[in-house]
Amino acid sequence: MIELTLIGIGTGNPGHVTLQAVESMRGADLVLIPLKGGDKADLAGLRRHICHTHLQGTATRIAEFDLPLRDAGDPDYQGGVARWHDAIADAWESAIRAHLPAVSGRVALLVWGDPSLYDSSLRIANRLETRMALATRVIPGITAIQALCAAHAMPLNRIGAPVQITTGRRLRDHGWPEAADTVVVMLDGGCAFRSLPPQGIHIWWGAFLGMAEEITCAGPLAEAGPRIERLRAQARADHGWIMDIYLLRRG
Repeated sequence: MIELTLIGIGTGNPGHVTLQAVESMRGADLVLIPLKGGDKADLAGLRRHICHTHLQGTATRIAEFDLPLRDAGDPDYQGGVARWHDAIADAWESAIRAHLPAVSGRVALLVWGDPSLYDSSLRIANRLETRMALATRVIPGITAIQALCAAHAMPLNRIGAPVQITTGRRLRDHGWPEAADTVVVMLDGGCAFRSLPPQGIHIWWGAFLGMAEEITCAGPLAEAGPRIERLRAQARADHGWIMDIYLLRRG
């Protein structure tokens, strides 16, 4: 039996790692670190730093593996994501079998943010459960939404009001979600806020939240939107990748 623990590690600040997360890491036989290519080497570097900080004096082994890349040009988005998840499950399985040949022990994966919010780790674990005896548990982490609100020192919601969490793709294709004055947008690769009429909308944006490279910008969408586009383009050029999130509020 493999005991797989998905550990949320927050959004880039080593201080986000909770005591519960540290305890779970130290109790693992194996920690797997995904490698996402040279342009995202600092993501693996942060995971290595966390392991170096918290695993000294333990017998926990660390193993790195190449994470398959999604074909962003695949016109079949849902099917492409499913095939990508299958390939990641293959990579997890290969790494586990290589380092725990008896297919028994405690394995930990350090997940950016929290495993429950716009992250595929739990779905991939479900795939793995069909291939080996596996029990999955989750250690929660600080989400990008929490980090964004903290960076701007603002509440997520208005009093008694709902919040809609969506993606850049859905905002671009379907417009402003109904019955919500506050919308949090994740996984936006192309500044989908440009598709909205900016009047009466305020935006709070952040990139590399929790990391030393953190950038934030806020203001009326008509004014802040172009600034965010420039900041985002420059940051992506500087780093080769970007993780960002924003909150939109009407009224």
